[in-house]
Amino acid sequence: MSTISLKPHQRELFGHPIGLYFLFFTEMWERFSYYGMRALLTLYLVEKTTNENPGLGWTASESIMLYGWYTMLVYIVSIPGGIIADKILGQKKAVMYGAVILVVGHSILAIEEMWAFYSGLGLIIAGVGMLKPNISTMVGGLYKSGDIRRDKGFSIFYIGINLGSLLATFIVGYVGEKIGWHYGFGLAGIGMLFGLMVYIYGQKYLTHVGNKTSEDEKKDQVSISHIFLELTKSPKQFGLVIVMIIFSIYVGGFVLTGVDHWAYAGLFVFLSLVVGMLLMIYKSLRNEVEKDRFLVVLLSFLIVIVFWGAFEQAGGLMSIYTKTKTDRILLGWEIPATWFQSLNAGFIILLAVAVANFWAKRKLKSKEASSIFKMATGTMIMGIGFVFMVFAVRDYEANGASAMYWLVLAYLFHTVGELSSSPVSLSFVTKLAPVRYASLMMGLYFASTGLGNKVAGVLGENASEYGEYSIFIGITIFTVIFGMLVLALLKPLKRLTHGAEDNEHEFSEAELLEKESEIT
Repeated sequence: MSTISLKPHQRELFGHPIGLYFLFFTEMWERFSYYGMRALLTLYLVEKTTNENPGLGWTASESIMLYGWYTMLVYIVSIPGGIIADKILGQKKAVMYGAVILVVGHSILAIEEMWAFYSGLGLIIAGVGMLKPNISTMVGGLYKSGDIRRDKGFSIFYIGINLGSLLATFIVGYVGEKIGWHYGFGLAGIGMLFGLMVYIYGQKYLTHVGNKTSEDEKKDQVSISHIFLELTKSPKQFGLVIVMIIFSIYVGGFVLTGVDHWAYAGLFVFLSLVVGMLLMIYKSLRNEVEKDRFLVVLLSFLIVIVFWGAFEQAGGLMSIYTKTKTDRILLGWEIPATWFQSLNAGFIILLAVAVANFWAKRKLKSKEASSIFKMATGTMIMGIGFVFMVFAVRDYEANGASAMYWLVLAYLFHTVGELSSSPVSLSFVTKLAPVRYASLMMGLYFASTGLGNKVAGVLGENASEYGEYSIFIGITIFTVIFGMLVLALLKPLKRLTHGAEDNEHEFSEAELLEKESEIT
C-alpha cells in the first residue's frame, strides 16, 4: 500500500492544520506577557508610595486615564502594523519582529525608573501593533474559503489567548502584587521570550501563510500612499477631511480640559485621517459586492467598539473596585485582587468549546447563526453581566463591602458574551475584507478594539463623578438596546454580505450528520 507523504505545513492535528497550534502557543505567551502587565498596571499606579510594595500613588481617575490611553494605543498601532506587513515584511516576519520588540519592552519594565516605565509601555505598544493583527490574519490563512472549521479554529486560537491570560493573572499577578511590581513586569517578559522561541521552532509548519507579498500581488494592491494621493484629487472628500482635522484640533486642543486634552486632539486628527483612508478604500473597491461587504465590516467595527467599551471595565474600574470595595477573605486568607481577572480566562477555557459547538450546531441545522447575529447577541449577554455589578454596588452601600460572588457572576456573563462575539468577529473580518487589504483591515479591527478600550477608560474615569452604580446600569441599558437595534437590521445586513457565509453549510444530509458527529 502506498502512502502520500505530506509536507509539514499540510499536516493536521485533531482535524486542524498543525500550524494552528504553533500560532496558538505563540499567542498564548504573548497574551501571558500582555495580560500579566494589564493585571498589574492600574493597581501599581494607585498603590501608595509608602506601602511595603510601593506603587506610584496616583488617584483612581488618573490611573484609569493612563490605562485607557495605553490599552487604546496597543491596538490602534495595529493599523501601521498591518500596513507594514502588507507592503514590506509580510505577516510572518512582522510577527517575528513584534515578538522581539515585546521581549525588550517587558524586560525594560523590570527596571524601577520612570523612564523605564514609559519606555517599556511604548515598546509594548509597538510590539503588539506588529504582532497582534498579523498573527490573527495568519490563522485565517490556514483555512480555505468556505471551510466550516474556520470559526472553530479561531475559537481554539482564542483558548490560547485566554490560557495565557489565566496563567498571567495567577502567576504574574501574585508575583507583582505580593512580591514586587517590577518582578511581575520582568516575569511577563520571560513569558514573551518563550512565545518567540515557540514561533521560531514552528516556522516549517507555516511556510504557506504570512509570506511577503510577491511583485505580481503588489501590482494588484492599492498602496496607502496611493489612497491618500487619490484623496487629494477629490476636492469634496479632501475638503471634508481637512475640515474634520481642523475641528479635531480645535475641540481636542482648545475646548476639552485636562492634562490629556492635546492627546485627544491627536486622536481626533488620527481618526479624521482614518476616515479619509476608508473613503478612498471604498472608492478603490472593484465592484458592488466588495463595497457592500466593506460597509458590513465597518458596522462590525462599531459593534466591536461598543463591546470592548463595556467589557474592558475589567482591567480598570472593576479591578480597582475589586481591590477597594470587595470582601476578598476566603477561609481566613485574602485573595489577591489580580486573581479575579483570571475568572474571565478560566471561564473561557471551560466554556469555549461548548459555546462554539452550540453555534456550529445551530448553523448545521440551518438556524440563525450568522456572525452579525452572534456578535449582537454576545454584546447583549455581556451587557447583562453588569447587572451583577449593580447588585455589588448596592451590597457595598448596605454592608461596607460587596460579596465576591457578584464578581463571579458578572465575569461569567461577560465570558459567554465574549465567546459569542469576539472570536467570531475576528473570523468575520477575514471572510469579508478584500484580500489586498487583509492585514490593514485586521489592523482596523484591532484599532476598533483599542477605541473600545479608550471608551472603557473614559467611563471608568467618570465613575468618581457619576458613581459606579450609574456607570454599571448605564452600560447594561445601552448594550442591550444597541444589540437589539443590530438584530432589527439583521436581514438587510446579511444581504449586504452577498452570501459570504452561505457556502459554509452547503452540505448533503449525510455530510451534515458527519460534521455534527465531529463537532460532538
